Amino acid sequence: MSSSSRRRRVIRTVIGLAAVLVLSVAGAGAWFYHRLDTNITTFDAGGVATERPPAPVPAAPGASVPVNVLLLGSDTRNDGNADLGGGDEGVGHSDTAILLHVYADRRHAVGVSIPRDTLVTIPSCRLPSGDWTKPRTNQMFNEAFTIGESAQGNPACTQNTVEALTGLRMDHTIVVDFKGVAAMTEAINGVDVCVPNDVNSHNIKLKKGLQKIAGQPAVDYLRARYGFGDNSDIGRMKRQQAFLSSMIRKIQSQGFSLPTLLPLADAATRSLTVDEGLGTAMKLVDFAQSMQQIKLSDITFVTAPWRFSTVQTGRIDLVHPDVDTLWRLLREDRTLDGQATGELADPAGPSADPGAAGPTTAGPSPTATPLTAEQLATPVTVVNGVGTDGLAGRGSAAIRAQGFQNVSLGQTTGGRLSTEIAYDPLFKAVAEQLAPLFPGSRTVEEPGSEGITVTLGRDYRPTAAAPSPGTPGAPFAAPTVPLPTGVPSAIAENSRSADSAPCSDLTFG
Repeated sequence: MSSSSRRRRVIRTVIGLAAVLVLSVAGAGAWFYHRLDTNITTFDAGGVATERPPAPVPAAPGASVPVNVLLLGSDTRNDGNADLGGGDEGVGHSDTAILLHVYADRRHAVGVSIPRDTLVTIPSCRLPSGDWTKPRTNQMFNEAFTIGESAQGNPACTQNTVEALTGLRMDHTIVVDFKGVAAMTEAINGVDVCVPNDVNSHNIKLKKGLQKIAGQPAVDYLRARYGFGDNSDIGRMKRQQAFLSSMIRKIQSQGFSLPTLLPLADAATRSLTVDEGLGTAMKLVDFAQSMQQIKLSDITFVTAPWRFSTVQTGRIDLVHPDVDTLWRLLREDRTLDGQATGELADPAGPSADPGAAGPTTAGPSPTATPLTAEQLATPVTVVNGVGTDGLAGRGSAAIRAQGFQNVSLGQTTGGRLSTEIAYDPLFKAVAEQLAPLFPGSRTVEEPGSEGITVTLGRDYRPTAAAPSPGTPGAPFAAPTVPLPTGVPSAIAENSRSADSAPCSDLTFG
């Protein structure tokens, strides 16, 4: 055989082996992705409210828009989680809730912790039977996850609650349980955390000091409430924020390549429940890679401004107008000091505030005499009785423009001809003063109802001055809240930069 023939044979052999190798790797990759995809559990989008805040509009064609992700930690003991958390199986609660706002410039992010004991209005939510509940006022925030008493929880109901509370549209919702925490921390070979003091309480034992944890100790660190500070949930949230900061630092140090992210995705997907928009492994990886340019120093964690409730002992009230300012900053994709970022930057700066004075509504004012603070806190539910997209949002904006703070949206019904305002007798005076906002509406007394329900009919014509869906601040904005010129003190006092020292400010009380 000639030397040229041998060379051609060798080349054919090498090419053949390379082809086999490529096909094998591709086949293994396809198998791996398929395994990840089958790991993931998604929740039914049918439970997401029909009336929602508007999606953000790009500043220019092709420009990025901000992304809002709701991160929920479930304390369920089902599906083997009792081995890590102890206790008996049953309905889980969302004892951890962080609203992550990723700015349009993909270089800044804010994570807002919502205390689990916060008193909120839980809007209409879908039950496993397909029926929808009535809105419930003065409920603990983490109760939304239990609506329907499903072993898997009700992520859509919690998402509906957060959207109604903040006026921010959630692009994604992710639920992680104890097993997910354990698996993810093990996949990245541990997370550095600081324990401020020795803990030996409620079957949780932790040693004081800076240390690397994974698996069961990581679950214990995030779960532990007693043995630190005043044993409060607020202190626990501070440690959870420090933990997430450390986890982000670890992932960034390892890089955002597929060899790093896929094992993490493999661990995560076995214990995650996500919305359908994140229902594949590659969607999760793509989302993680989209944030790789965010520096640790440009990530801020905030606990929503709060105080101990004056309504229910042991519960939390959000502080107005401070929390309204926080929600507005995020709705308008502004940093916590009021500055616009990246592709949505406004050359005029925060002083160019189109909504500072607030939109006005045409027609008679509903307040013949000024309403008291207590009256303005009356729970008001707005129901779209026609089915026209955004109608309830416009109605709620008109009500909020008058200073009402506790306005939520009910489930769309359809078929209503005339607008009706139903009220408990305790709120008769408020209902009568709301009526002029809806010309031709009728008021109906319904003893035992919670607050006031405004069901919009075909006769409702939103005024031209009322903000329409898709414009800044609509339809949930509190238009009387101005933009700050610096970080408001109530927000600064509850903030933590992700690059803070692991042992700084870890307890409350």
